[in-house]
Amino acid sequence: MSKQNFHQQLGRQLLQEEEKAQLLIIVRQIRDDHPTMGAKVMYRMIHPKSLNRDKFIEFYNQEGFKIKREKNYRRTTNSSGVIRFPNLILDFQLTAVNQIFVSDITYYQLSNRFYYLTFIMDLYSRMIKGYSVSKTLRTLDTTIPAVEMPDEQITSPSEPYFTL
Repeated sequence: MSKQNFHQQLGRQLLQEEEKAQLLIIVRQIRDDHPTMGAKVMYRMIHPKSLNRDKFIEFYNQEGFKIKREKNYRRTTNSSGVIRFPNLILDFQLTAVNQIFVSDITYYQLSNRFYYLTFIMDLYSRMIKGYSVSKTLRTLDTTIPAVEMPDEQITSPSEPYFTL
């Protein structure tokens, strides 16, 4: 390593350390105003010259700004007491549409209330054959309306998808 190279590298390191010290002050100020702001968003706001995104995130984490995520302890399934049925389509070979339909029910929460979304899908074509949104998990409100949905309503809905 030549003397010139050594001094240039030292100059770059000093410049980078100086910018990190200034950056630390800015990051603390932003963090005081926005306690949950992440490193990527903050990088786009500040856009430091001597640090790329990954180096900035590494600096951000080393300085103790990394946000610890709170785990969601909400249990979404309760499999105790559930009757397990045999898989009736295990050796079945699909050759065309409308041979096997599968369904799935999921939920989402809006303003402290749960709504249930049901889909019926053709297993061969993976096309949605019906859907429904309900405030309850009763079969009359979820699965049956999805199964009875006419094909015209699925491909070209003329009204909103669902109303609550």
